[in-house]
Amino acid sequence: MSYKMIVLDMDDTLLTSDHTISPKTKEALLDAQARGYKVVLASGRPTFAMWDAARELELAKYGSYILSFNGASVINCATNEEIFSSTLQPDTVAHLHNISEREGIAIHTYVGNEIVTDRPNPYTDIEGELTGMPVIHVDNFKDAVTAPVVKCLMLADGDTLAPIETKLQEELAGKLAVARSKPFFLEFTEAGVTKGTSLAFLADQLGIAQKEVIACGDGNNDLTMIEWAGLGVAMGNANTTVKGKADFITKSNNEDGIAHVIETYMTDVLVTQ
Repeated sequence: MSYKMIVLDMDDTLLTSDHTISPKTKEALLDAQARGYKVVLASGRPTFAMWDAARELELAKYGSYILSFNGASVINCATNEEIFSSTLQPDTVAHLHNISEREGIAIHTYVGNEIVTDRPNPYTDIEGELTGMPVIHVDNFKDAVTAPVVKCLMLADGDTLAPIETKLQEELAGKLAVARSKPFFLEFTEAGVTKGTSLAFLADQLGIAQKEVIACGDGNNDLTMIEWAGLGVAMGNANTTVKGKADFITKSNNEDGIAHVIETYMTDVLVTQ
């Protein structure tokens, strides 16, 4: 099979445990793009928090893409054009806040380039560190969200969130997409908007067939794109659910697992040098 696109989750997939791209993986991705492959960064992260990696991998130079907010935004890096977007209305955010209060867990969202929460917690602080975005603590969460937002997160330790994830997937079925990106991040986007659906949209826009796409990830929010892609890849450090759905299990994020995928499956030259 000849592939044309590789799609990468960022945290614990593309990035090592110290949140960097290893030299070997960077070289492999730059070489793949030079040979004509499209590279897509597909993350739950806000777009703002993905540009450093996009610049390091020269996605603009090669006409590659960012798929951020778990698929709620798709960006053409060459033009900085948003070619797809999805948002949650303030009344939906208010409803999610009510649910978070009912479940006794924290919630946050993004207003501009800031993370907003009304319940200080260590997991929102982790998001601030990962994204480089300031965390703003407000007294009234609903009053702070007066315009549509791209997504919301509920936050707690993994043991607490696991049953809540299952319950809310049933409770909100057909209304919102619900998935965990990390054990302590439970993410909410518009119904039908996932990494998988946005990847399908992007591939169609580019004239790339489903069977020509490789998608790599480690977490539950990567499942939709791993299952959709022609070759779904689980990282060696992925959870057991992801590994069970994947077509191929590569090395871990700390062992250049993405470079291993490229060396194994992306050997063709798609463009004339």
